[in-house]
Amino acid sequence: MILIIGGAYQGKLDYAKAQYQLSPSDILDCAQLPPDATPTLNQRCIYHYEAYLELCMKQGVEPRTTFEADQIVIIEDVSCGVVPMDAHLRAWREVCGKIASALARQADSVVRIFCGLPLALKTASKDSTI
Repeated sequence: MILIIGGAYQGKLDYAKAQYQLSPSDILDCAQLPPDATPTLNQRCIYHYEAYLELCMKQGVEPRTTFEADQIVIIEDVSCGVVPMDAHLRAWREVCGKIASALARQADSVVRIFCGLPLALKTASKDSTI
């Protein structure tokens, strides 16, 4: 699995499209899911994974946290900025951080996008097919 992280509007999806030749049908934008959705997350690229986590919290279901080797997960770093006063948003922020950390441990590659520039935090081993 490839994990791409970074702040809002930093170019995470643009990087993924260019780097991994993604077509629109390869991408699931979790920010566009309806509130009652139960997505399977089977697409090659899962975009706005943080929105999926919030959806799971609101529905009271466990989020999917394991992915196939060829999948790309893009999550926004929501840990920066002012800590929200709203308890739900604080809890969501904590869940996002903990799950992003767990995904980073599992991932073959982790890339942080900052100002449109990729920074490899973890690279796939030479044996990897990614």
